[in-house]
Amino acid sequence: MSKTVKNSSRKAAPKAKKTTAAEAKAVVDHIVSEAVAAAELTNAQLIARREAAVPRGVASAAPIYAKYAENAEMWDVEGNRFIDFVGGIGVLNTGHRHPKVIEAAKSQEDHYTHTSFQVVPYEPYIELAERLNALAPGDAPKKTLLVTTGAEAVENAVKIARAATGRPGVIAFTGGYHGRTLLTLGMTGKVSPYKKDVGPFPADIFRAPFPNARDGITVEDAIIGLKNLFLTDAQPSRVAAIIIEPVLGEGGYVPVPFDMMQQLRDICDEHGILLIADEVQAGFGRTGKWFAIEHSGVVPDLITVAKSMAGGYPLAGVIGRADIMDAMEPGGLGGTYGGNPVACAAALAAIEAIEEEGLLARSLSIGETLKSRFAAIGTRSAPYRFWDIRGLGAMVAVEFVTDFDTAKPDAAFTKSVVAHALKRGLLLLSCGMHGNAIRVMVPLTASDAIIDEGLAIFEAAVQAAVAEQA
Repeated sequence: MSKTVKNSSRKAAPKAKKTTAAEAKAVVDHIVSEAVAAAELTNAQLIARREAAVPRGVASAAPIYAKYAENAEMWDVEGNRFIDFVGGIGVLNTGHRHPKVIEAAKSQEDHYTHTSFQVVPYEPYIELAERLNALAPGDAPKKTLLVTTGAEAVENAVKIARAATGRPGVIAFTGGYHGRTLLTLGMTGKVSPYKKDVGPFPADIFRAPFPNARDGITVEDAIIGLKNLFLTDAQPSRVAAIIIEPVLGEGGYVPVPFDMMQQLRDICDEHGILLIADEVQAGFGRTGKWFAIEHSGVVPDLITVAKSMAGGYPLAGVIGRADIMDAMEPGGLGGTYGGNPVACAAALAAIEAIEEEGLLARSLSIGETLKSRFAAIGTRSAPYRFWDIRGLGAMVAVEFVTDFDTAKPDAAFTKSVVAHALKRGLLLLSCGMHGNAIRVMVPLTASDAIIDEGLAIFEAAVQAAVAEQA
């Protein structure tokens, strides 16, 4: 986006005519066509190059290659248009290339792109830390560490918790996802594909049960399981932290029941354990609150953040009570790229956009639309296959089963829906312990028209998947 430069020696220019939707579309179409013509690449060519250059362990959900993106739309190198219900795995709550975010990043690049905060610090890091401290729930004074990835944030949260408590143990939950480094994999509660063949994992990590309606595990059962863990494996006086996603991400977009979150807070207080809310995927407006844990009224001791915080730029962090965050000695926290100044500038702009554009309320509205439309589509196009429709705000998932009587997870049907949607121009992503849920991470800036178009494609994909199995 070009910036208008003010010049006091000139008369004010007349107010620009507002661009119509048709005119904006024409501009985007022209940009895409020029980009595609200049590239002269095909998806097939890039697939072949990728197979020779990139390890197979780096998987991609879609066999297409991005060329251009705008808000909730994307075009591949061949000029094919897609509606984006994935948002870079929850990174783009403010959409692709939000004007404020792009302008802020470019402006910062005019000054400096990197110094390393550990060598020569800079204001954008401090300003962002101040904003995050003010946004996080709770009245206690807070401090923020900035890093680069969600896994890095989780690792640092564990380090801080151990330093603050003098204890080694960490308790996580079945189905939770906390990263792919060895420490975070130890906390991640799903073997395939993340943990397969790469153990052993660090010691003093324990797993508690998560409520699961299919398996008949209630909140009471989960809490009893946690207390039994204290009796059998995890001595509570040696546990530094309990970490939980307020809404499971890879685990299927399952919200933690509020009464369970409140009981976890009580248990932590009773035993001097720190409560870590992993908000890497659920934070920054995705659920209709800045942080998903706010829905429960519980105040955690530490919060890990990443993904949509910086509107598409790599940035993550740990927000926590000041007394806890100060437990590490100088030099014990940091990283060469942590709190990159361009990413910090982008994050400040993304936060401003969420506030100014009312995206928290927009998230709630989108969530209501998704749930009601999914229910109607299930009844109309795939009776007894949409076993559960769940989520908070616009963090919504639909889970597919073979039938309601057995509630048997149907990963094959889910995979078919995703594939048929892609053929029709809609990007979707599955999740869940059994790979039988589709999660929606559409940008909160997406228009009603785009969401409606995406849902129409989704229904067509469901119908095609049903026909395929008939």
